[in-house]
Amino acid sequence: MKKRIISLCLLFAVLVGLAGTLSGCENVKTRADTQDTWAKIKKRGYVIVGLDDSFVPMGFREKSGKLVGYDVDLARAVFKLYGIKISFQTIDWSMNATELRNGTIDLIWNGYTKNAQREKVVAFSNTYLKNKQVLVSLKKNHINSFNDMTGKTLGVQSGSSGYESLENNPTLLKNKIANKTPIQYDTFTNAFLDLNAGRIKGLLIDSVYANYYIKHESNSADYNETQGTFKSEDFAVGMRKGDKTMRKKINAGLKELKANGTLAKINKKWFGNQKVEN
Repeated sequence: MKKRIISLCLLFAVLVGLAGTLSGCENVKTRADTQDTWAKIKKRGYVIVGLDDSFVPMGFREKSGKLVGYDVDLARAVFKLYGIKISFQTIDWSMNATELRNGTIDLIWNGYTKNAQREKVVAFSNTYLKNKQVLVSLKKNHINSFNDMTGKTLGVQSGSSGYESLENNPTLLKNKIANKTPIQYDTFTNAFLDLNAGRIKGLLIDSVYANYYIKHESNSADYNETQGTFKSEDFAVGMRKGDKTMRKKINAGLKELKANGTLAKINKKWFGNQKVEN
C-alpha cells in the first residue's frame, strides 16, 4: 500500500510538471504573437512576406521564374521608404495565419481580404485596394446568374475570401450548387484548368485575378463574368497582433505612396485604364 501511495504521488507530480510545461509553452506562443518585432526586423534588414505565387496580378511567377505583381511592387515601395528589403516566401495559402503566428513569415501581403473572422487572429493595415467576388464560366455553358449554377459544380480556392463568402452566405450560391459543396483547389491556376476542361462549370474568384487572367488569355472571348451579391472586399496587409509599429509604418507608407503618385503608377502598370479603388 505504501509503495502504491508513493507511485501515485510520483505520477501526480509528473502530471503537474507536464501541465506546467505545456502552460509555459502556451505562454511563450502567446508572447511571441504579441511582440512588437519592428526593431528586430529593422536590425535584420529584411522582412519576410508570405504569398501565393500563382495569384495574378497580385503576386505570381513569370515563365522565367521571376516573382512579379501588384503587391510585390507595392510592398517593395513601402519598405524602400524605411531602407528594408523584402524576402518573399511562397506558402500554402490555406495556412497563412498559422505561418504568421509561427514566425515563418512576418506579413501576409497577397490580395488578402480583411474581414471580421480573420481579425480575430490577425492585425490588418488600412485598406489599399477594393475587390469583389465574381463567378467565371465559359459562355457556352450559358451561366449568367447565380441561379444558373443550380445543380452545377463550382470551384473555389481553399482558404480564399471567396470560399469564406460562399460558406458565410450559403443562400446566395452554396445551396444552389451540386451537393451544396464546392470543389476546392490549392491555386486558381488549377481551377481554371478544370473550368476549361469542363470538370467544373463555374469558378468563384477575386475580380482582380479574373480580369487579369482572362485579359491575357488567347481565348478571352470564351469567358463570362457574372456579378453576384456578395459584399465588396478590402485588400489589406495581415500581420501579428503585437506588431503595432509595423502597422503604423505600413499605413504611413501607403499614405505617402498615394500622395506622391507612386500608387497611381503601380495601378496603371497592373490594371491599365481599368478603374480601381484604393
